[in-house]
Amino acid sequence: MIEWTSKTFHQLTTDELYEILQLRSAVFVVEQHCYYLDLDDKDKTAYHLLGKQDNSLIAYSRILPPGLSYPQPSIGRVVLKQTARAKGLGKTLMLKSIQMVYESYGVQAIKISAQLYLQNFYATLGFSTCSAIYDDAGIDHVEMMKP
Repeated sequence: MIEWTSKTFHQLTTDELYEILQLRSAVFVVEQHCYYLDLDDKDKTAYHLLGKQDNSLIAYSRILPPGLSYPQPSIGRVVLKQTARAKGLGKTLMLKSIQMVYESYGVQAIKISAQLYLQNFYATLGFSTCSAIYDDAGIDHVEMMKP
């Protein structure tokens, strides 16, 4: 059973913030060998979607308001703990993230920056590619839009 909660930056406890940064670092920096500045000041204006199992963070995304990264709202830092993968949880996380965008900003287009290898996954959720491939911190990405 996964417990889902969403919070603003200021509603996060220090323990929750630590868990978020720890999970993002474990996956994006260590596992993917990607050296980038994760703390980009966008967390402060984002909604944070946390999926916990047995009181441990296993799934996370951040929801950015329109005008921060793109003219549209955006979903980013989508991450699953390694032990939580290949169980359909990524789809659940994204569906909950999309719903959170709609609840927070109304039903409108959503734009994301997707790692290229996940392009087909995001396509199954209604996103279509809207850019050429580009390098972001050594990893191929594409921009995708859900109308």
